[in-house]
Amino acid sequence: MTILATLIAAYAITSALVPGLRGSFVVDLFALKAFRSFGHLVFGGVALFTGALQFSARLRFARPAVHRFLGKIYVLTVLVSGTSAALLAPTSTGGVTAHFGFGMLALLWLGSTVAAWVTVRRGEYDLHRVWMIRSYALCLAAVTLRLYLPVAGIAGIPFEASYPAIAWLCWVPNLVVAEWFVAGSSMAPLE
Repeated sequence: MTILATLIAAYAITSALVPGLRGSFVVDLFALKAFRSFGHLVFGGVALFTGALQFSARLRFARPAVHRFLGKIYVLTVLVSGTSAALLAPTSTGGVTAHFGFGMLALLWLGSTVAAWVTVRRGEYDLHRVWMIRSYALCLAAVTLRLYLPVAGIAGIPFEASYPAIAWLCWVPNLVVAEWFVAGSSMAPLE
């Protein structure tokens, strides 16, 4: 998870910051919606990377101040990237099906992250952990989307047909797995 998250985070940040390395899809996105695209890619890349680090038990217990600092970065970057994504969703490639898929992803990502922040502020660490698992499962849609796209291409499914489905497939299974994990684990208290 951490390796894939780091690679996709580097890709997102690089494509936003280095115009010469953008693929045609990202070039078109920036031509029409530069500010939103920048916010989504750069801040989403940082969220993807910092979120992966947050799952390290060693970091949480040995360096709680670092865990809290990275958590604040994660929440702030999700707020920017998720808001940018919500603004991009109604004009995404793939028509109404994709618009709703990406829009729901953005809203659930924002909502689960805010819930994680609220619960940690209340000292409800077990609930915080559950909400962070949900939030990061949604964040990982950036990775699963980039796994499904080439698989669809190899399967011979045209982009126009696969992309609307991938707008849902990139996050719904992630959230199902997260819920399965939460339901199946003891979620023992962290303290």
